[in-house]
Parts: sequence; structure tokens; C-alpha cells
Amino acid sequence: MLSRIVIVGAGQAATQAATSLRAGGYNGQLVLLGNEGLLPYQRPPLSKAYLSGAMGLDRVILKPLEAWAEDKVEVHLDAEVTRLDRAAKSVTTANGQTFAYDKLILATGSRVRALPCPGADLAGVHYLRSIADADGLGQELGAGKRLVVIGGGYIGLEVAAVARKAGLEVTILEAAPRVLARVAPPVISDFFQKLHRDAGVTILTDVKVTALEGTKHVTGVALADGRSIAADLVLVGIGIIPNADLAREAGLKAEDGIETDEDARTSDPSIFAIGDCASRPLVHYGHRRARLESVHNALEQAKLAAAAILGLPRPVEEAPWFWSDQYDIKLQIAGLSTGATQSVVRGDPSQKRFAVFHLDSENRLLAVDAINAPPEFIVGKQVIARHGQLAPARLADMSVSMKEIGASA
Repeated sequence: MLSRIVIVGAGQAATQAATSLRAGGYNGQLVLLGNEGLLPYQRPPLSKAYLSGAMGLDRVILKPLEAWAEDKVEVHLDAEVTRLDRAAKSVTTANGQTFAYDKLILATGSRVRALPCPGADLAGVHYLRSIADADGLGQELGAGKRLVVIGGGYIGLEVAAVARKAGLEVTILEAAPRVLARVAPPVISDFFQKLHRDAGVTILTDVKVTALEGTKHVTGVALADGRSIAADLVLVGIGIIPNADLAREAGLKAEDGIETDEDARTSDPSIFAIGDCASRPLVHYGHRRARLESVHNALEQAKLAAAAILGLPRPVEEAPWFWSDQYDIKLQIAGLSTGATQSVVRGDPSQKRFAVFHLDSENRLLAVDAINAPPEFIVGKQVIARHGQLAPARLADMSVSMKEIGASA
């Protein structure tokens, strides 16, 4: 009989876990431990609508305190967990509180990767992971200021779009030969590079940052080729690191994230890990292990963990999905393109509505990148989930509807 479940973390994964446990019939004690002093909130809007001011804090918060009380969840918002004692089945916080558990869910998320160069601690240098980060950056955004974005990933591009629309001069610095090089094919990178350049953003690729310049406040970014890019503020977006230290120190398997099985269970059967901090087997991709940094992953793993804890049937696992909003463009991604041997472009990139389908050697669909193309995204996600095969020529033929293509997969 379970008497207490403790959730460490207060993001979307933690919120969904608590919701699913109560919805699944769990009536015991449920404790949620957060460390930001804020109720659980959405992170994706921070680099988009929240940063631009289009979305307020009230819309970012996932559930008001009253709703947590109605669900009888004991919420602690300034509880940094510093120790996990598996033998005693308890966690201890920085202020000395100890919480015993029957089952423990680690939803510890991730942290930003710090820029490893001189000057990184200057005022005016920002990262974007929390509401506090977004508030600090937002206060410095002002028309005519010069923003340098280090890193051409999704966070960097999204912030660049918000800043450019706010009237800032924006320069993006990317170490790879193209933006989004780690996560997107060349045609998608080319599209976004053109989109940003057409909006007035300067993009420099194949560059290495050696130092941030300034005395107290950042004034520029020094590059390895001798150039210096003037800056009034800098955003660093060079990736994230899973918060797996607590688990690792407790002896759980955790290399690139806390290792789990298909039900989000760790190497300790009483402990589960969900969201950014977890490394999970991917059922749609031969059970190879990966960390997925997405809302979909957070929600899905939370549901899987809750079902496993309560002995309920496993929820159906979808193909992974992601999204990004920049200017008037919505990029929707389904699946993972690793292992693809061919890519098929459907539509015209110049018209700002197209999709790129990634197939393996047997024409099995692995992933789709859809630009302002919801039908391609929706059908693609469904086909990936059922391991469907698609004919490349039909995919490229715009006279054949996505409904027809999906039905034939």
C-alpha cells in the first residue's frame, strides 16, 4: 500500500505526474518539491510569447495554488533537494527538511551549459532557462540596442526573432557551418537563415567565441579570427545539461541523463525519472536510448510513470514531437531523423509552407519537419507511430493529399 509519493521538481513533467496519479486513483500523500519559489510553469513560452510580452505570468503558470490544494498535493516551492538516501527511502532539502517516500519521481529537469571563456560573468550576459532569466533579459531589450546571440539553436533563433521585432540590432554567432546543424537538415537551416537575414539579423557561422569584452558590463564578443562584435547585451544558448547529479550520487545509473526503462523506472524500482533529466528507450526507434528535451516527452513519461506506479495499463506512446515559433513561422517536428538515408521535400520553401520527410533505406518514415504545414506534421506523426512506409515520389507530389498519403502508409 503506497502512503507517500514524492516528486522532486516543479515543471511540466512533475505537474503531469501529480495530475495523472490523482486521476489514476492514488489517494495517498503526494508531495511536490520545487526550488524556484514559483508554482510550476511552462518553459517553451519564455523565449517566445512571454519574452515578447504577449503572454503574462498568469498564462505561463500551469495551475494556481488553489488547484493544487484541491488535488491535495503538498507543494513546497523553496525546497532544493540536496540528498537522496535510497536505503532510508528519503530525500533531504538544503534547509534540512527530510521527506520519506514509498515511490519517488525525479523530474529535476536540466540546466544551461555555461559559456567557457573569459568575460562570461560580465553584466549583460544572459541565459534563458527560467522565468527569472526571461525577466532579466526582457528588462534589457530595447529598440536600437545591439544583441549578440551565441548559439544558433532554437532558443537562440527564437530570442533573435523577438528581439528583432522589438527593434534591436541582432547578430547570431554559430560555431557550426549552419544554424540548427545538430537538429535539422540543411534545407531547414537554409530556410531559417534566410528568414532571419531577411528580417535584418546578421548571422555568422563557422565562428569561435574566445572572450566576452568589457570591464563590468559586456561591450563586445571577441572571435578567434580577430573580429570583435559590439554588444550591449549577450544571450548564450549553447545547450543544456541534464540535472542527474542527485541520482548519480545516490548510485543510480546516469550517464547522459538518468537511465530509465520504458515505464520511466530507474535502476532502483522505487524511483522513476521523467522529462529532460531522463534517458529513455525509444520504442519507435529500435529501443535505442536518448534524452528528449520536449514538452511531449515530459508529459508522456509522466503518464508512463504514474501508470507503472499504480499498476494501470501503459499509455500508448506517440512519436516524439517538438515545435518552434519564429516571426510568422511555425516549425513542427515529428520523430527523429537519425538513421535516415533520404529526405524528400514536399512544397516550396520560397512560399513559406513546406515539409521535409526523412526516410530510411526501406522508405520507412522516421521524421518530418513541417514549416507552416499542419497536415504534413499530423499525418507524419501518425505514420511514424505505426512504422509506416511512404513512396518518395508520392510524398513530393503536391497533387496527392496528405490524407491519401497517410492512408496508404
